[in-house]
Amino acid sequence: MTSTVTEGLPQIREDLADFYRDLHRHPELSLQETRTAALLARRLRAGGFDEVVEHVGVTGVVGVLRNGDGPVVMLRADFDALPVEEKTGLPYASTARGVDGDGHDVPVMHACGHDMHAVCLTGAAALLAQARDRWSGTLLVVFQPAEELMVGARGMVDDGLFERFPKPEIVLGQHVGPLPAGFIGYGSGPVMAAADSLNITLHGRGGHGSRPEAAIDPVLLAANVVTRLQGIVAREVPAAESAVVTVGRLQAGTKDNIIPDTAELGVNIRSFTPAVRDLVRAAVERIAEGESRTSGAQQPPDFTWFASAPALVSEPEATNTTVAAFSEHFGAQRILPMPQVNASEDVGVFGEALGVPTVFWFWGGLETEPTLAALTAGRIDELPANHSSAFAPVIEPTLSTGVEALVVAALTWLGKA
Repeated sequence: MTSTVTEGLPQIREDLADFYRDLHRHPELSLQETRTAALLARRLRAGGFDEVVEHVGVTGVVGVLRNGDGPVVMLRADFDALPVEEKTGLPYASTARGVDGDGHDVPVMHACGHDMHAVCLTGAAALLAQARDRWSGTLLVVFQPAEELMVGARGMVDDGLFERFPKPEIVLGQHVGPLPAGFIGYGSGPVMAAADSLNITLHGRGGHGSRPEAAIDPVLLAANVVTRLQGIVAREVPAAESAVVTVGRLQAGTKDNIIPDTAELGVNIRSFTPAVRDLVRAAVERIAEGESRTSGAQQPPDFTWFASAPALVSEPEATNTTVAAFSEHFGAQRILPMPQVNASEDVGVFGEALGVPTVFWFWGGLETEPTLAALTAGRIDELPANHSSAFAPVIEPTLSTGVEALVVAALTWLGKA
């Protein structure tokens, strides 16, 4: 049945490729994806979806296709871009600029492949709509904004996604990455890490650089906090568990001979289990508070937590069923098991909100033969990866594989006609 649904792909492939090049050339930052959202909604309407609603969770788009009795199956793609200057040299490379949430003028690029995600979902939606005689049930198509800020999925849920539209029995999603084009990568259980970000403001007492004894130096305090934070994973997280604590931002002062009043840290945490997540979060606050007291700070640090997402769990039984369908369609030789990925994805928010399974997989976007050679030689880290200014998936066979994977997965869980 799957092959009969996907046999219409050659007729729309070039149109999808043109759409991909257009989205790649016109990226939009998180929660600013108005042009992209409008184009996605237009395509769903043209494809015959019963209901298409824009502005769900600010810029999200939802499409509903009812096709008789049967399960409700959700397909999700994200579509926001990153503040990265593109250096791919492609003829359709982005030269776009935007204004980020802090008011800074920044370059904008689809450096994570979300344009490919969105185009593949429009292709799968079109093929499934054309083949309604092959399945039954309800298809819920969700284009999610602001994945890069880890707020898009939660924003759509809070905006009534599952009250305003049919509640799915399973959530299906995928991510393109530095794997060989044409191949599917999968994991089972926790496949991507939970993410938590916070800003810490450390309070000292400013003064002249020549008289540190008359000040409380927040720069020295910040340096001690940064060093101590690295001991959390080394000395507090059990060796059998995994976590990452990164200080990606340290800002203080305006001049070399002035001791400032405050220092700011931007901290990012990755973990895979709720217990380790709670442990690390508490340890970060404890260390910052303890070092502040030790330094004689007259005010405790301020903590601002933001951009939080749970670990992405690809439910094992549902994953096994979906991967078996992939193996039958693509051939077992194109299916690759993958280790856990320390990067994060907020798609897990959807399934967690409803208590239904999520199945999530990866598919390759890099030239097939060179990437296979790099994998064999253990040189995969030398290849352009997501968030790199040099990352852009090859259009084929990436696009066709992504469309087919979504169709196969959807048909695995929709009812039979």
